[in-house]
Amino acid sequence: MSDANPYALLFEPVRIGPVTARNRFFQVPHCTGLGHLRPRADAGVRGIKAAGGWAVVSNQETEIHPTSDLSPFPEGRLWDARDIPALRLMTDAVHEHGALAAIQLVHNGNHAVNHLSRAPILAPSEMSADLAMPKHARAMDKTDIRELRRWHRDAALRAKQAGADIIYVYAGHSMSIAQHFMLPHMNTRSDEYGGSLENRVRLARELLEDTREAVGDTCAVAFRFAIDEMQGPDGMQAAEEGRAVVELLADLPDLWDVNVSGWDNDSITTRFQPQDGYQNDALAFVKQVTGKPVVGVGRLTSPDLMVSMVRKGIVDLIGAARPSIADPFLPTKIREGRIDEIRECIGCNICVASDNLGIPIRCTQNPTMGEEWRRGWHPEVITSKGKQNEVLVIGGGPAGLECAMQMARRGYEVTLAEASSEFGGRVARESRLPGLSAWGRVMDYRLNDLTQRANVRMFTNSALDAAQVAELGIGNVFVATGAHWRRDGIGRNTQRHAPDIAAGATILTPDDILSGQMPPVGPVLVYDDDNVYLAGVIAEKLALAGLEVIFATPVSLVSSFTVNTLEQHRIQARLIDLGVDIRCNQTLAALGTGNASLACAFTGRQLPVVCESAVLVTERIRETTLHASLKPLNLTTLELIGDAAQPGLIVDAVFSGHRAARDFERPKQDADKDWFRREIIDLREES
Repeated sequence: MSDANPYALLFEPVRIGPVTARNRFFQVPHCTGLGHLRPRADAGVRGIKAAGGWAVVSNQETEIHPTSDLSPFPEGRLWDARDIPALRLMTDAVHEHGALAAIQLVHNGNHAVNHLSRAPILAPSEMSADLAMPKHARAMDKTDIRELRRWHRDAALRAKQAGADIIYVYAGHSMSIAQHFMLPHMNTRSDEYGGSLENRVRLARELLEDTREAVGDTCAVAFRFAIDEMQGPDGMQAAEEGRAVVELLADLPDLWDVNVSGWDNDSITTRFQPQDGYQNDALAFVKQVTGKPVVGVGRLTSPDLMVSMVRKGIVDLIGAARPSIADPFLPTKIREGRIDEIRECIGCNICVASDNLGIPIRCTQNPTMGEEWRRGWHPEVITSKGKQNEVLVIGGGPAGLECAMQMARRGYEVTLAEASSEFGGRVARESRLPGLSAWGRVMDYRLNDLTQRANVRMFTNSALDAAQVAELGIGNVFVATGAHWRRDGIGRNTQRHAPDIAAGATILTPDDILSGQMPPVGPVLVYDDDNVYLAGVIAEKLALAGLEVIFATPVSLVSSFTVNTLEQHRIQARLIDLGVDIRCNQTLAALGTGNASLACAFTGRQLPVVCESAVLVTERIRETTLHASLKPLNLTTLELIGDAAQPGLIVDAVFSGHRAARDFERPKQDADKDWFRREIIDLREES
């Protein structure tokens, strides 16, 4: 690569203890929902990143002992030697492409409730389990601490045997015992492991020293440290104890991986933190204190920002979890000057939700994520066209855009017709809501690709009917006409008893709000039986417009699904701050002119509510009229995709469009086999 490349600095090698990273791109540890249960799939995820140019590829938190059992969540596991072969799948996949493999060892303390092992829960002091379970952790005595050090050392040796180049000591995200010992609210000990900061850091120091002694001859020892709890004076702060920890341990690890805590702060959504590099203020001093390389994160997608961070002496290595998920080939694209081809992370945290749900990882921007092994998908490679030549995609939302783009990449002549005046569908509309502007990247990336291809014709204001489709003469049609929100209040909690809605009631749906319509006056009732994000954002929009808003939902939390995306507490706090009247555990019973009736979700008792209008966020109805009218044409291919096939999240629509393009002209029996491919548990007798 020529030195004239403005990003040449990012491709300089970096020495990390006894190993060398080929460039400055470092995929920090992140969960995949695959882990020890699906090791082939996990290796597929990590291997594709190494192929994409990441110099270091890490796995997820890796349990070192049955007292740190995170079941049912499938993280990494190194309890004993039997776990080595599965982990070697990952290191081999990374090494195949010339990258270093890092393994993050962890004992989770009271964050692990040991559902599978039923082992005692360990903590610095007597306390309840971190999760809402009727279990308590016991304070570790000196024997427990010696045992913990032995478990960690043994796991480090197993990690080395599995092929690791970098081995982590983990003290972050409020999830690891090394960090728990540092925090005064968790460590009330009066022995040499409690009291002063130096004492509270003692365990982390010992784990680092033990790991270096065990494997430091060939493996680098990394320290992942949460430098700020983002709790102000109620927690560790970067400028105070956070800095002091770095000073105490300065050159002991070979690498400092520094971030903020907890997970909801480290992986904050763009809805609440739109700025890339948002952790820089917290970690900027670290390189002044240590002579060892530093890696930092902060949803870094801009190569200009990356270069700036290195030149300013903030970091040596560009850390990423979510951006590496959205685009595993981000380093390669920067090296080759293909900046406009980067799939930028939108910060929606669907990847995070996958881990919280215990399911394989997925990504709104990158539909191949998690499907590398199971379906053989590659984010940058797709098979060439078959015998057919032309395809017509009707609908330019997320499913239609993805389908059209992948069809064009395969080499088909693609016609994309959108009924409205703009492409993007729900993405374009939802990205105009408060906090969701980054979601427009889903549309921008695909439109940028499509508009540069000579084999693509794109039309807006083109609502097609069956006769017009027949006139086009294209025999392969993919219908992405989306779905619309119901106006009758029927949803998962009102299916048996539909709300009694008066003829004169003023009703709006999310479609109305997204099209620019607003309630004429307040109070306005926002009824959420969807429980994802949309009702909460709409309530915020209405409150910001000065309307009096009542938010009612049959469940006990506002936007309850967003617990999985780590933002529910922020959503509810924002609505409270905006003065929204929140009514949880309330089902819509009736809606009249100027009033409504809410029923207790438990007792059925009704309570009148004064409201001039209502926004009903309940269920969606698929738009299938055009699809039905096309059936008599006996087209070669006619397929519903996206919300028209099954309403869901944007990630689901993108995946649907992508899968349709991949499976086009593929034998149905082969495509159907993909649904069944999975990793089967070995049933041989345990010795």
